[in-house]
Parts: sequence; C-alpha cells; structure tokens
Amino acid sequence: MKKLIPFLIASLYAVSAAAIEPVVVKDIRVEGIQRTEAGTVFSYLPVKVGDTLDDEKVAAAVKALYATGFFKDVRLESDNGVLVVMVQERPAIAQVDITGSKEFSKEQLKDGLKMAGLAESKIFDKALLDRAEQELKRQYFSRGKYGVTITTTVTPLERNRVGISFDISEGEIAKIKQINIVGNETFKEKELLEQFVLSTSGWMTWYSKNDQYSKQKLSADLETLRSFYLNRGYLEFNVESTQVSISPDKNDIYITINVHEGARYTISDVKLAGELLVPEEELSKLIKVKTGDVFSREKLTESSKAISDRLGNDGYAFANVNAVPEINKEKATAAFTFFLDPGRRVYVRRINMAGNTKTRDEVLRREMRQIEGGWYAADKINRSRERLQRLGYFSDINVETPAVPGTTDQVDLNYSVTEKPTGSVMAGAGFSSSEGLVLSGSISQQNVFGSGNFIAAQVNSGSINKIYSLSYTNPYFTDDGVSRGFDIYKRDVNPTSLSTVSSYKTSTLGGGMRFGVPLNEKDTVNMGLALEKIDTTVDAESAQRYIDFVNLFGDSVKTARADLGWARDTRDSLLYPTSGGLQRVYGEVGLPGLDLEYYKISYQYQHLQTFAKKYTLLLNGEVGYADGYGSKPLPFFKNFYAGGIGSVRGYRTSSLGPRDEFDNAVGGTRRVVGTVEMMFPFPGLGADKSVRLGVFVDGGMVFGKDENFDFGGFRYASGLALSWHSPVGPLKFSLAQPLNKKDGDKTEVFQFQMGTVF
Repeated sequence: MKKLIPFLIASLYAVSAAAIEPVVVKDIRVEGIQRTEAGTVFSYLPVKVGDTLDDEKVAAAVKALYATGFFKDVRLESDNGVLVVMVQERPAIAQVDITGSKEFSKEQLKDGLKMAGLAESKIFDKALLDRAEQELKRQYFSRGKYGVTITTTVTPLERNRVGISFDISEGEIAKIKQINIVGNETFKEKELLEQFVLSTSGWMTWYSKNDQYSKQKLSADLETLRSFYLNRGYLEFNVESTQVSISPDKNDIYITINVHEGARYTISDVKLAGELLVPEEELSKLIKVKTGDVFSREKLTESSKAISDRLGNDGYAFANVNAVPEINKEKATAAFTFFLDPGRRVYVRRINMAGNTKTRDEVLRREMRQIEGGWYAADKINRSRERLQRLGYFSDINVETPAVPGTTDQVDLNYSVTEKPTGSVMAGAGFSSSEGLVLSGSISQQNVFGSGNFIAAQVNSGSINKIYSLSYTNPYFTDDGVSRGFDIYKRDVNPTSLSTVSSYKTSTLGGGMRFGVPLNEKDTVNMGLALEKIDTTVDAESAQRYIDFVNLFGDSVKTARADLGWARDTRDSLLYPTSGGLQRVYGEVGLPGLDLEYYKISYQYQHLQTFAKKYTLLLNGEVGYADGYGSKPLPFFKNFYAGGIGSVRGYRTSSLGPRDEFDNAVGGTRRVVGTVEMMFPFPGLGADKSVRLGVFVDGGMVFGKDENFDFGGFRYASGLALSWHSPVGPLKFSLAQPLNKKDGDKTEVFQFQMGTVF
C-alpha cells in the first residue's frame, strides 16, 4: 500500500502529520519533469539508493528541491521501497517584450532586468516581477521621470513557458520647481543657490539637465554649500535637514534645505609641532592661514597638503600632517597646531611598467623623473605621470607605491597605463569668416612601432592657404631629450579672396630639419634650418611694392631660412587653461648667400589668472619686428598683418595697417596686438569649461617700415566672445564693436570660425 507524504514550504521545518516508518530506498523515480533532466534532480536530492528514508530526510529532500527554484510544487511518495519524486516545474521565460520606451533603448532596460534576475531562458518566478518593475522604475527615476507607470502582462505559452510584456508609459520629466534655503542670515539665498549645480528651469537647462533632480547632485551641492560657509569662517555651520517633495502630478519637485550658520570664527594662533625635519621657517611659508585671518577650511587643507607634499619630496612618503584646533566659542576664535609625523624615510626600489603592450618600455622610462634606488620624491613621481600623460599615447595612467614586503623603508613605483590608438586617418571640413570652406585630410602615427616617434602627412585646401606636408619627429634623438624632426612641404598662399589684402600669390616648396632642446621642465629652445623655393605671381591690381619686388628678384627666389625660438609654458591645461602663462620668442632669418636676406622676430606673453573659482582673466600681448639686411628689402610676403579673430576682433581679417593705391592692406614690418579678456562659464552650464563666454578688449596695429610707431594710431574694439569645444570640433564666435574706427577702416561686427572632423 502506497504511503503518501505531502510537504508544503510552510511545513518544511515541522514534523509531518503523515509520518512514516523508516524504509530503505531501493530505487528512485522522478515524475512530472519536462525540461529538467532527471540527473539534475538526483544531484540536488540528499537521498540516495540504500539510504534509510525517514521524516527528517523527507523534509530535507523537499527543502533542497524547493531551494533550486526550478519547481513550484514538490511531493514525495514511497511505493514498496521505491522513492517517487513528483514535481511541478516552474515555467521558463520564453521572451521579454518592452513597449513604450523612448528614454532608454530596449537593450539598456533588458540589461537592468537581467541584473534583477529576469531574462529570457531563466526560470519564471512571480516574486521577480516586483523586483523587475522596481528596477525599471529606478532607471526612469534616475532621469527625473517620476510619473512613469509600468503594466506587466504574463502570457502562458506551450511547453510550460511564458512570455512577459512590460508596457511603459514614461510620463513627463519632473523639473525642479523651487529650491528654498531656510536659516540663512548672513548670505542671501540667491548667492547660496549660485553655488549649486541643481537649479530651477532656465533657458539653458535643456542642455545641462540641471533642473532634473538627482540625489547624487543634491549631496554634492550640500557639500559645496558646506564648503562655502566653512571657507568663510562659519566653523559651526551645519545642514540640519533636507526635504524633497514632489507634486501630486509627479511633474514638479520642491527642495527645502534647513541650515544653521553659527558664528564667524577667526584664527587666534597658528603653530607647528611634532618632528620638524624641514626648517620651521620654510614650513611656515607653506601655511596659508595666519593669525587674525578669517577661518577657511580650504586654506587649512591646502596648508596640510603643502606640508605633506614638502615632506614627501624628501622621501617621507607616508607623512602625516594634522591640524588640531583649539576652539573658543565665547570669543569665536580657533587656534590651530599642525602636528607633523613624517614617519620613516623611504626610497624607491623598482619602477615597474604595466599595460604598455605596444609602446616600448624605454619610451615610458625616459619620461621618469623619479629614479630607481633614489629617495622617494612626490613631486618627481607626479611630474613623471604628467609627462606620460602629455605623450598622448595613453587614455589612463595609474600610479601605485606599495611597500616592499618585509621592509619599512622601501616602496615600489608601479605605473599602469591603458594604451589608446595613436594612428589616425582623418578628413576634415571647416568654415571661417575669412577663408570660407576649408577641406583637409591627414594620416599620422604618433607612436610609430611603439618607438615614440611621430610621422604625419597633411593636406589643407583653404581658399587662402593650401598646404601639403610630410613630417617626421624623433622626440628623443639624444638620451637627454633633444628632439629632431624633418619636414617637406608645399604651401600656396592666395589672399585675394579676403578683399582687404592687395592681390598676389605665392607657392613655396621647401624642406628642413629642426631640433628641440629642453632646458628644464618648462622651457624649450627650438631651432631649425630649411631651404625654400618661392614662386610669386602679381597682376595689375597688385600693390606697386609687390610689382617692384618681382622686378628686382624675379618671379622665383630661393632662400635658406634659419629658425630659432624659446618657449616657456606653465599653463595648467592646453584645452581649457585657467592659470599659468606662456612666453614665446620666435625668429627666422633668411641666411646670406641666396636671394632673400631678411629677419623676422616675434614675442608673445600670455598670462591667466583665476578669480572666484569661475572667472579667468586672460592677458595676451604680441609684438613683432621684421626687416631686410644687406641692402635687400624684406620680402612682402613676410609682412605682418592684423585684424580678425586671433588679433583685433571687430575689424576685417588682415585689414589693419598700411594700404596700397587700391586701398588694400599690404602688411607691415612692425606689429603690436594685445587682448584683455575675462572668461567665465556659460550661464546655466555650471563649471563646464567646454563652453565659455568672454568679455574682451582688443587693440593693435601694423606699421610699415617708413611709418612712425604711434600708439595713437592703434585700433581698439570690445565685445563678447564665445568658445565651444564641441563634439564636432572647436567653435569660436565674437560680437565686437570698434571703439575708435577711422575713415577707411573695414569693420566686421560678427566673426566666427568653426571646424569639424568626420
């Protein structure tokens, strides 16, 4: 007689009401399976042939089979010593369909569902549906769509399968309607909200998305608010609470922030204590807070870091610098003692490179400023990383300094790089208000065979400048970093289309060699020698001096050009500079012995200074002087020009300076231009530096050889500029109004330059 033993999940741990007498299992049979193999059931079943089956083992068996998740019902029966396992399988998910999704692709949403445990071919469990819906909503909430609704439909299919359909109604994006700060007395709410990334809807929030609530952004804004107060002396400032509410229609979000400002603290004393391995006078200069100053957490942190870095430069890699306060609440003062614990002095045992599968090891090692076996120097390690970054071969560079096992005074220096493609084949198109449509193409490899050498071929087909060139550079021609390069080029110049420059054409064919000699980390001297053949074409509308030049030298001349320059670059960034400066002197000389004997020298000084963290003042000045020597005149195509983007905006390109009898500019032998520009982020984009506005004043002029240099003859213009490093290339726009336009000046209020690579 069969003995039936039913077990439910709720009674797995209870004693069965239908208890059986112990029986030896002679065989095991599985019934009810459709997709699952019998062997799979046997592998999970904790009962084997020959075991004695009792209540305890029956409970364990049912529990084990339920735990697999494959079955929604499990029953065990004993039939004359044969254990019969009867199961009812859960259905499998045959397909997952998503309709109505516009904010995300179906693949993105399915990836989220997969992380929640729901995917095609998986076992279907109704409990997963709630988790899956919550995962979908979470993704939409992250985009500000709090009104999203999701309808789930489960359709049974043949062979014990189901199809799951998610019908999504996305709703509208919830926007921040209002941000209130409560408890502020010293600062106006408007000033405090200017520190936030989150904002109410504005005319640029369609681009920045800053009017969409984000928990992460709000947390960052609250920390920014805290820093704002702590850097202005409010040592007891605290964000007491934050409330975020949403309107019933799920379209508007309201944020309320309650703050406690407290008193404004000043610094009563600053001292140094601990093990002072560096002279106290030198360390004191690194401390940016002084007695009587208003407390600033930022300056305090910078001081501790500066001292730690200074100790790190002497080998104390694990130096600890803590600023311990002594607060007097009655007087609202705080005294700080900087405690120094330098730890042990360590040196670098080995420098290891990883990730450079293509680039040769020596290419990385020659950029190292930290040496193996030398004392650990934080500034040299950081400088080494910067030099690797400037190579342009790597998308990511990580530096680790693990201690050498078994030692207390040694570390290894591990540089891990992620290589990126360094070769490129490009076709480009651009447009400027001066040259019109410009087509260009190039093929280049910055890291030939992993050697660090550079080779490039370029074609540029502008209406004014047509350039065809081939270049090769070895940045380490010598072990100490002297570079050597070769250039072959053909350059055609036809400024006639400018309508402001006297008519002429030149075609230059040349080749040369150049060297770059680093004097230190910031200064470089460049020198070169090139041989050129220049063909010149003039016509009846050309300036008389152009015609006289061709009559004197002929329409084809040869020259040996020597170049010499020096540059010092301390800018913090090449794309978005905000501090530092650039000084550059460049000269070229037509050497005696051939047709042209001339010299031309230029000097540029640029300085950038940041104010209030988001305003950058740019000062730029350039002067140039050129002339012939040995009784030969300066070639007219070596003249200086001014006007347009890059010199004096508001005046047409190359229109300033001496003119010919046709009232066209002919350039001059002396050039002075300057710019004062205050740059700041585009309103509504926060600290994004890729789009910047600028208010500027430009000034400058070009003078001929026979003209007196006169500051009174300078032209000035002021206006508004926009620069954008867009995904399709750099864009520059300016609106400028000449300030002292004279009769005959050719002005251009709106000027632009744009380009792209495709």
